[in-house]
Amino acid sequence: MYSRKPFYLIVAALFLVGLALMLHRHFVYEVPWLPGEKRQIWSVEAKVEFEANGKPVKASLAVPGSQPGFTLMNESAASPGYGLSFVQANGGTRAEWSIRSASGHQELYYKVDMMLDPFATGPIANTPPTVTTVEVAEPYATAMDQVLNLAQERSADNITLTRELLKELNSGGQNAELLAQHKSAGPLLVDMLQRAAVPARLLKGLQLEDGRRRQQLVDVIQVFDGERYEIFNPQTGAQGMQENLLLWEYQSAPVLDLVGGSNSRVSFSMLEQEQPVNVALAKKFDQPEWINVSLYNLPLEEQALFKGILLIPIGVLAVVFLRIIVGVKTSGTFMPVLIAMAFIQTSLLTGLVGFLIIVGTGLVLRSYLSHLNLLLVARISAVIIMVIGMIGFFSIVAYQLGLTEGMKITFFPMIILAWTIERMSVLWEEEGPKEVVKQGGGSLVVAVMAFLAMNNELIRHLTFNFLGLQLIVMAAVLLLGNYTGYRLTELKRFKPLVDELKQ
Repeated sequence: MYSRKPFYLIVAALFLVGLALMLHRHFVYEVPWLPGEKRQIWSVEAKVEFEANGKPVKASLAVPGSQPGFTLMNESAASPGYGLSFVQANGGTRAEWSIRSASGHQELYYKVDMMLDPFATGPIANTPPTVTTVEVAEPYATAMDQVLNLAQERSADNITLTRELLKELNSGGQNAELLAQHKSAGPLLVDMLQRAAVPARLLKGLQLEDGRRRQQLVDVIQVFDGERYEIFNPQTGAQGMQENLLLWEYQSAPVLDLVGGSNSRVSFSMLEQEQPVNVALAKKFDQPEWINVSLYNLPLEEQALFKGILLIPIGVLAVVFLRIIVGVKTSGTFMPVLIAMAFIQTSLLTGLVGFLIIVGTGLVLRSYLSHLNLLLVARISAVIIMVIGMIGFFSIVAYQLGLTEGMKITFFPMIILAWTIERMSVLWEEEGPKEVVKQGGGSLVVAVMAFLAMNNELIRHLTFNFLGLQLIVMAAVLLLGNYTGYRLTELKRFKPLVDELKQ
């Protein structure tokens, strides 16, 4: 006897692989299970101001990219009269403005949208910088050495040394007060770490707060201990990345390089907003560095096409269930799915009315053709031409009457309608009108049920964002195809037996 084990293994494999792909999309790429969710977007504008001296000007501004905690969504710049390029330099990206001649007060603007994304990664340097000891004059050199000696005694590695140094510098002692007069906290801490042969670099970050204007960058220290690194805030002594801290410059380069001007300054304004998850993910996965099996990588035209195509398996599953388990009779196997696709384009009520008008009129015209004794190919061709003519005629009438919804019947699959009319006409001649009503009504019922499943917002979201769902649907179809029991509509045959048993 033939073993069913390979069949069930294939079904189980399809289900598990599909489920694994869906879980991977959800947990790795943060794609939500439910539609309507939103993503937090920070819009940050950098304003560059300087005084041009009438000579050629070139301004180079460090700009952020995708990084741990944030994904770059959009960036733009406003610079009337200036040329603008985004160039790669020292492992990072910079916006460069240039102009042949400028004088007086100048203002340049750069805007970036960053999505809060716990799964984001980015090009923050993880290679330790070269240790270069800076010569320090007295009495600051002695104060540094004394603070370093105290911190080294209470530390075990570079990370704990940095932590102890921050405690000493923020303690308010005599040495700490003296060193505070020498340099600000960020550069001072980097110099002291370099003096202790600890690789460290100074980064610039922006603390994001909704609605703030004219904000400045804050110093952040990146300290290395072998292959790993840790981030410290020299002002507060906090270890680790702070919440809503966007690293703006992370290559130890100047935030702004200016040639041909003076009195330059950069200020930042920011605004928090939310975007629907489908918009945010479309932009996120549109970035070329995202290697991900996602339809968001396709052009918008193809995305729109696949949004409809991926709904067909859901309609197919509905048809299989209603025909095999329930036992609904239809005219054609998967004609209801194509009709349901037309309903999505036309709306349900308009689609039902249009379908009934076209099929009803087509049956009347087809009854005349049956008296001509035409060959099948010629008869079907004539029916197709009639269907096209009817669709055109009803569209013109609907337009003249101001019923713009009626024009949408052009979305119906003409070949399928022609075959439906032909099959129902033959069925009428062979089985009678009762069977036509039964199969035609069954087709409409199945088409409506398939439409309700395919037009559901949750289903549309899952099919487009989780391609693994297609494998789960296939597994369900295979299982339904293995069903050999009674259909629900057949159980009525046992009603007399049930009545007899009750007596």
